[in-house]
Amino acid sequence: MRALLPRFSLPLSGAVIVLLTASVITAQAGIPYIAFLSGPAESPPNASPGTGTATVDVDAALHTMHVHVDFTGLVGTTTASHIHAPTASPGTGTAGVATTTPYFAGFPIGVTAGTYDIVLDMTLASSYNPSYVTANGGTTAGAEAALETAIAAGKAYLNIHSNVFPGGEIRGFLAPEAVPVHGSSWGRIKTLYRGAAPTAALPAPAAGIDGVTAAAAKHSCCE
Repeated sequence: MRALLPRFSLPLSGAVIVLLTASVITAQAGIPYIAFLSGPAESPPNASPGTGTATVDVDAALHTMHVHVDFTGLVGTTTASHIHAPTASPGTGTAGVATTTPYFAGFPIGVTAGTYDIVLDMTLASSYNPSYVTANGGTTAGAEAALETAIAAGKAYLNIHSNVFPGGEIRGFLAPEAVPVHGSSWGRIKTLYRGAAPTAALPAPAAGIDGVTAAAAKHSCCE
């Protein structure tokens, strides 16, 4: 009869570690930021009923910036939209335009509501305001690093200009967006973890048929 010892499933433990590591890498591949646009958030504030949401995913590895904007209810019709950076302090103040002027390529102009989506190649000069590149070493690499730093520090905002508010009708500062753990992924992690947990030690053997306890016999049959 062999001794009954706690069992550890090392391959499954490794699978849990790999899955967790992969989840972290995936989350860090693109850093999501979000801004809630409104008139009162503009500088100076205004009473526009317009609202909007902008999401910006920064991928430093791929040198891309995915910009998605939804807006509605503007008083005027759109004339421009871009990202400004950096302000002197996080979440307040004004700054020059960092991205393409006068507006993102293909942004809906002459409307009061719309949706926009683009993936910018941050290695291209066309993704920036020329003066922003000049102010950051004269290279797109310098401009990209400066813009990513400003966004991460809360010193960048996206706004939409209109013919009624030429200085900007609605705006919002970009802030990190919470990334939820999907239920399916978390459930899989828990399942793997439970499979990797050690089997509880069985009671000490007691005299039985051929010296094997019923508990030990049951354990052996299920190996």
